[in-house]
Amino acid sequence: MKTIYFILFLGVILSLGSCEIDNYDEPDALFSGQLTYQGEPVRVAADEVRFQLWQTGFGNEGPLDVHVAQDGSFSAVLFSGEYLLSLLSGEGPFQANTGEEQIIINGNTTMDIEVTPYYMISNAAYNVSGNVVEGSASLNQIITGEGGRNVERVTLYLNDAQFVSENSDENIAGGDANLEDLSNLMMSVEIPGDYDRNYIFARIGVKIEGVEDMLFSPVQKLTL
Repeated sequence: MKTIYFILFLGVILSLGSCEIDNYDEPDALFSGQLTYQGEPVRVAADEVRFQLWQTGFGNEGPLDVHVAQDGSFSAVLFSGEYLLSLLSGEGPFQANTGEEQIIINGNTTMDIEVTPYYMISNAAYNVSGNVVEGSASLNQIITGEGGRNVERVTLYLNDAQFVSENSDENIAGGDANLEDLSNLMMSVEIPGDYDRNYIFARIGVKIEGVEDMLFSPVQKLTL
């Protein structure tokens, strides 16, 4: 009999604990936006660049990492409140305009984060000629002087899916440009012989000396 009472008592305690857990509030806000330079998205490799949010006033000891998508956009589900937004040193092909910023998130909140990239890509264009994809683009140097950096490599990447980057699982071929004239970059890539689809995705990436994360053009779907 005592065993039965103990089991019933334990069941009540577990039930109350479960109810208490279920009654916790869920995050009520979607924080979203883009990394931008003068209103233009700064595009990177998917989930390679991140920044951090620290919520103040709740005794939280750790930050929330927010990863940036390849089109420069980001989103995170959060609790409404006051946060410290921290752009991390060494993250991204840019310099942060502000290292830390206090922000208020109240319900769904959209906010772009302004950064200053070392370069911006313009006039990216592609042409398919037989089994070769040709690409062209120009680079505009944004940060000059002591803070400026040279371009190490400009590469045209091809992939069979819409995620395209220097990562080995996000490209099936790549070809580098001659860097003599950054305002008139030309490159070409041969499509692998066993490729059997009637489309392919192309994207141009810029590797900057001393910077881990690459800068990218928009992804373009090409018909073969």
